[in-house]
Amino acid sequence: MRYEGDIYRPPGEWKSYLLQTTVGCSHNTCTFCRMYRGKRFHIRPLPDILEDIRMAKACYGDLRRVFLCDGDAIIMKTEELLSILDALYDAFPSLEKVTTYAGPLSTLSKTPEELKQLKDAGLDMVYMGLESGDDEVLKEVKKGVTSEEMIAAGIKVREAGMILSMTIISGLGGKKRWREHALNSARVISAIKPEYVGFLTLMVEPGTELYDQYNRGEVELLDPHEVLDETELFIRSVDAEGTMFRAN
Repeated sequence: MRYEGDIYRPPGEWKSYLLQTTVGCSHNTCTFCRMYRGKRFHIRPLPDILEDIRMAKACYGDLRRVFLCDGDAIIMKTEELLSILDALYDAFPSLEKVTTYAGPLSTLSKTPEELKQLKDAGLDMVYMGLESGDDEVLKEVKKGVTSEEMIAAGIKVREAGMILSMTIISGLGGKKRWREHALNSARVISAIKPEYVGFLTLMVEPGTELYDQYNRGEVELLDPHEVLDETELFIRSVDAEGTMFRAN
């Protein structure tokens, strides 16, 4: 298979065929993330993607799951995504599920009708990084959206009938805003009620703006017990019946 740069996928997609439709992340300014720092974002030409599907068919024969990489396949034109979905389900008779990462702004740019078209064509599930429900934290980490925009994007996905999995980053508010991070994240999740919520643990990686801020003493990280306090506060505050909560 043909790939440009490093490829990332959610843990649950370990059995999926990874089809690269976009390269990099359309936002790519979050201070904590270095996943796509070495890539210039662009959308792959549709003929190349369709050729990759034919190559996968020749190599694997049949598939049950496909994950559309990289960081924001939902930004593609709806017509192109529909062509990709049609090609995948034509190529793989046993295909059960197609999933992707979805940026909140890219999701908001789609009409409800477009998202419903994608769902009906077989885009079953999207993964969306909330990171935090606190507007101050979102601003600090340069997420590029507000909590209300995150709520609107999440509700839009759910109303289209897609399964929604969202992630929150433990400790992202630091010692200064850990309470606000927990409480406002609970508020956003309560408003959306996604099928899945996963807590990730903040890692300060070299090559990120957050790493530089930490080394300058501008960020105070939580210790493990404080992360547990933050997680407990979130769980006590959230009201999302039916949402499966996971943490690693």
